[in-house]
Amino acid sequence: MKFALLALAAAMISGSTARGAIHTETVKYKAGTIQAEGFLAYDDSKPGKRPGIVVVPEWWGMTDYPKHRAQQLAELGYVAFAADMYGNGMTTDDPNQAGQWSGALRNGDRKELRARVMAALNQLKSNPHVDANKTAAIGYCFGGTTVLELARMGADVRGVVSFHGGLSTQSPAQPGMVKAKVLACHGADDKFESPEEVAAFQDELRKAKVDWQFNIYCNAVHAFTNPDADRHHIPGIAYNKEADERSWRAMQDFLNEIFR
Repeated sequence: MKFALLALAAAMISGSTARGAIHTETVKYKAGTIQAEGFLAYDDSKPGKRPGIVVVPEWWGMTDYPKHRAQQLAELGYVAFAADMYGNGMTTDDPNQAGQWSGALRNGDRKELRARVMAALNQLKSNPHVDANKTAAIGYCFGGTTVLELARMGADVRGVVSFHGGLSTQSPAQPGMVKAKVLACHGADDKFESPEEVAAFQDELRKAKVDWQFNIYCNAVHAFTNPDADRHHIPGIAYNKEADERSWRAMQDFLNEIFR
């Protein structure tokens, strides 16, 4: 992926951004059955502990996109950790390969999916710059599906934000189980999730007595937050700048609420 490649070039060098403050590094850790390589970003000039955010990538893996989002969160004052869901920092530009990798977890072994995202959360909480009592997770597409699973399993996070994520699950949320508040940002014209799945998701959270929000963005289809979404020419997948910016602001308001 070539997302914002020039803008990221300087930022990828630890402590050498224009601000001279955003530190980035690759972090190796064990996640379920794999050896993972996550991406850590935080403001090195900021003293003390601060809230931490796990960022779960789209089905493409550890591309520049989740790293860019992690850096954006670091600029907002958070410690951000992009989770490696496939192992060894693997990425692909092939939709078929991406579908196989993500499908093995999403449609197959959700126990392993949950173990991998939980490992990323634990890795983030262990960072000395993070207030372990103030954490959240955000995710995109496949990553959105993943952070919703993190909430459903009762992980100790303040909140999760799903951007155009898959909403269905093999293990629905149970009353009293979910600790996290939930924000789902969804394209009004997203054909990857049927109206029935949207309704079932909302009913699931209602029955489980979850504190949830469901934002719908007009003229937006699947993957609306990624400027590179259109390059694969996949029907029903496209970038929408307005929806991207609106959903990012909604996420910031949500994070301010859960961490205040």
